[in-house]
Amino acid sequence: MKSQIEEEFSDFYEKWVVQLEEHLRLLLVVSKEKPQEAVCEAVVTKLTAHHKEYYTVKWASAADDVLAFFTPLWLTALENAYLWVTGWKPSMAFRLVESLKKADAGHSAGVGASLAGMTEEQVKRIEGLRVRMKAEEEKVEREMERMQVAMADRKMVELARLERVARKKGDAAAVGQVDEMVNAAVKGLLCGLEKVMKMADCVRLKTLKGVLDVLNPMQSVDFLAANTMLQIQMKKWGEIRDKRCRIDNQENCLLISNH
Repeated sequence: MKSQIEEEFSDFYEKWVVQLEEHLRLLLVVSKEKPQEAVCEAVVTKLTAHHKEYYTVKWASAADDVLAFFTPLWLTALENAYLWVTGWKPSMAFRLVESLKKADAGHSAGVGASLAGMTEEQVKRIEGLRVRMKAEEEKVEREMERMQVAMADRKMVELARLERVARKKGDAAAVGQVDEMVNAAVKGLLCGLEKVMKMADCVRLKTLKGVLDVLNPMQSVDFLAANTMLQIQMKKWGEIRDKRCRIDNQENCLLISNH
């Protein structure tokens, strides 16, 4: 059963993805027609604003239920498998740039073709950004590891022992006191998780902004088109896989019941 936050964010995300698909259609048209820079800049601005809206709503929702974003019910199992601290890993953006840079303009259907023409200066700046963002990724991972290890520190182990003893003795007053301490400790852990989530999101946003700052408007359109297409297709592949699993489970249940 979904919590209220999960219900509300699931509804928001479903509508957000529909709008993302509309942005993709526009990106593909612009990528093919290659209009003036002002048109490209307008399309890029709209999509970046769409992504910022996602994080604004995400952070507001996480303030009430941060754990929902570490086990997001609105994503498919395939999407969940590739999550990095509640979202996409920044390093993926640089891998995508590299793939598009090597793409054959004659076989790219207009998407990503202009990245094959990146200048040496652009390549150098992208590499510098990649190194900086990698360092920030590692900082997030260290903080996440610290939070995970905190679950087994002396304080948490002692609370677990105290609660077990109090419940075994049937001491209601002691149980109440321990519950208060446990709630305070868990609240501290959740605040830590929220902090790490926001750190990771900031690296994602800085990576996206950094890449777009290096690319020219037409290159930015091609990069965003490829990135958006990958995100949407990953969701669709995941939905197909989840549907097949549900059908297989139903068939297995029928086989079992018939025997």
